[in-house]
Amino acid sequence: MSGSRARTTAVVTSLLLAMTAFGCQAVSATPDGGRAVGIWPVALATSALMLAGPPARTLLAPLVGVLAVASLLVGGRPLEVAVWLGVGLGLEALVTWRVLTRGRPGRASLATSGDLARFLGAVGAGALAAASVAAVASLVTGWGDPGLLALSVGSSGVAAQVSLLPFFCRFRDHPPLAGPVERSAQWAALLAVTLAVFVSPDMPSLVMLTLPALMWGALRNGSNESMAQVAVVFALTMVLTTYGVGPFARPDLRSGLPVDLQGVLLATFGAVCALVALVVSMTVGEQREGAAQVAAERDRVRAIVDGVTPVAIIGGDLRGRITLFNRGAERLLGYSEREVRGLSTRILHPPESVAAKAAELGVAHDFAAVAQALAGAGPTEMSFRRRDGVVRVHEMTLNHVRDDRGRPTGFVSTSEDVTDRLEAEARLVAALATEREAVERLQEVDRVKDAFVSSVSHELRTPLTSILGYLEVLTDGGYGSLEPHQLEVLSRIRANSDRLLALISELLTLSHVEDRGADAVTEPVDLLAVVETAAGVLAPVAERREVRLELEVACEARRARPHVLGDLHQLERVVLNLGDNAVKFTPPGGRVDLRLDFGADAGDAGDAGDDVCVITVRDTGIGVPRHEQDRLFDRFFRSSLAQLHAVPGSGLGLSIAAGVVAQHGGTISVASEAGEGSTFTVRLPRLRTARTTVGPSYAGREVAP
Repeated sequence: MSGSRARTTAVVTSLLLAMTAFGCQAVSATPDGGRAVGIWPVALATSALMLAGPPARTLLAPLVGVLAVASLLVGGRPLEVAVWLGVGLGLEALVTWRVLTRGRPGRASLATSGDLARFLGAVGAGALAAASVAAVASLVTGWGDPGLLALSVGSSGVAAQVSLLPFFCRFRDHPPLAGPVERSAQWAALLAVTLAVFVSPDMPSLVMLTLPALMWGALRNGSNESMAQVAVVFALTMVLTTYGVGPFARPDLRSGLPVDLQGVLLATFGAVCALVALVVSMTVGEQREGAAQVAAERDRVRAIVDGVTPVAIIGGDLRGRITLFNRGAERLLGYSEREVRGLSTRILHPPESVAAKAAELGVAHDFAAVAQALAGAGPTEMSFRRRDGVVRVHEMTLNHVRDDRGRPTGFVSTSEDVTDRLEAEARLVAALATEREAVERLQEVDRVKDAFVSSVSHELRTPLTSILGYLEVLTDGGYGSLEPHQLEVLSRIRANSDRLLALISELLTLSHVEDRGADAVTEPVDLLAVVETAAGVLAPVAERREVRLELEVACEARRARPHVLGDLHQLERVVLNLGDNAVKFTPPGGRVDLRLDFGADAGDAGDAGDDVCVITVRDTGIGVPRHEQDRLFDRFFRSSLAQLHAVPGSGLGLSIAAGVVAQHGGTISVASEAGEGSTFTVRLPRLRTARTTVGPSYAGREVAP
């Protein structure tokens, strides 16, 4: 850190010494009778203030003023005038530094257009401050003309600042575009033109010929080299003018103008040269940096575009000529970018697909019209012809490419080959159609089967009824008395006929349930009456099998008598089927509980609530194996335990119950373990508007001992 401070101190000291030396020379070089200060190097003072640290800067500003006064005294200016002008020069350096750096330490930036505007504003503010002090000094001391002295001091400050100060700013120094030969030629031309125009004092307008030479250097050379050329030209013209050579020397002798205009003209020339070179050089630097950024961004985007190999990205100009063809497009279409660049995108699309797309969009059968209609319209399916002639279908998105003013400059399309996906979808649709036809055929077969079963059941029921009638007549001795063994045979015939008639009745009931659907009877049904009726029917059966049957009704259900909307007889059949199964599969000494409740939660019959009516049938019978419970409500299904214990049945009772419950918008479920009994739970939506009635009830009674 101390080494860096030492280097900074050395640089600042050198700048102050150079400022003093060149300042003495500038004042001394003014022509006889002049009152100005020449091209005083105030830029060196501004540079010293930029480079110095905050503690040193506090002492540096007054020191600049003291050194300026000293240089003016050495140049022959009276003490009073030297003090005034020295203060003005110090103030100019301080104001320029303050505006340029905003009071921040370090070198000011001079890299962008905004930096240039601040730089020129700072130079102008500093020059105005010095010119104002010079005018006041002239008025107070009577030294020269106030306006001319202010103009001389102000213009000299501007010329010095714009010529030298950029070297001490953070200036963008771009590398030269020109080669060594061109740069040497440009240097030679610049020096030759400068010497030529200053050697011809009678044609002052030729002095502007140095500007094209400086602009050449600013365009083709590096920034620092360009500003160095300005410094060389300015120094050369100052030397020549001091010795009376050139169009600006001694205007009092040549044109009768005030002698101090020599410094004004020379400063104006130097300022113009410096500004032209500075502006052109900075513009070139910004453009080159912008071009480099654009090139880097272009390369980055191109790398990204080329990396998206599953997607074809194709760019084109407004005429449809291909300008971009990424690796994804090469992979999907088989062309190389070199083959298709500059060709029309028409080669990628079969004419018939373009015509089909035009008809789909309702536009003219023209490629350009189709492209215009698709631009910005979102994804669409479009046919592409590969290099080998194979046509593939792509899902394509086409969009305009616009410039910064929003004007279209071309098109870009992104597409992905979806041929395989579309073919798979077509196969899937065909398979679904085939499956739908198969389902419809199966449904038709099922309808025919149900119709057949219903028809056969009806046809069998009539003769069976007749057979049972004749059996009853025979048994009662209507055709004569029978022997005991004959009565036993008739009894067996009667039992099997009853079983067959029961099976036919269940088949007809199941068919009736499945056929009614939405035509089912819907009326308010008192569930308490339903379960009481079922309990009354089941009681004799339970008593014969020595099974204890108990009806339980929750207090709320007994009071409110919950109703549901449905068919009374069908709901009675549900409870009877469940209760009959429970009694049938429960061994003697077992128990069957029939319970009515209503609750919002279906988890337990005793849950409180108002939305659902719950009927529970619980037994202590043989139960159902867990792996068979999913099929328990299928038609004709009988559990393995039922078959093992030879319990008679058709396997239709639970299927009928499930169908009826489903028609009533309810659910039926089972919880069972083999050997531990079963619990069937029916949940039905409660009817809220049913009228409550109170009457005789079996609730809470033991129906069968």
